[in-house]
Amino acid sequence: MSGAEKPETELEQLRQAMETRPVIDQAHGVLMASHGCTPQEAWDVLQAASQHTNTKLHIVAEQVTAATQGDPMADSIRAAVKSQLRNIGKQ
Repeated sequence: MSGAEKPETELEQLRQAMETRPVIDQAHGVLMASHGCTPQEAWDVLQAASQHTNTKLHIVAEQVTAATQGDPMADSIRAAVKSQLRNIGKQ
């Protein structure tokens, strides 16, 4: 990668992070409010569900947030979230 491409790549990554951060923050809050998670526990649940299902973090967050409106989560994401909540004693 040339030096000229790197700033463009970094800028695109920053744009994507800014676009996905709100839904991640919402899902973080949902887990804290609905399961009594600490901020770190909520982050760990989201991160573990993302890793265990090989799903981007913002997609996991979108599904967690949408579930508050009655939308179903993908089975694999729901199972991963529940498993992590059990691991930390929150379910």
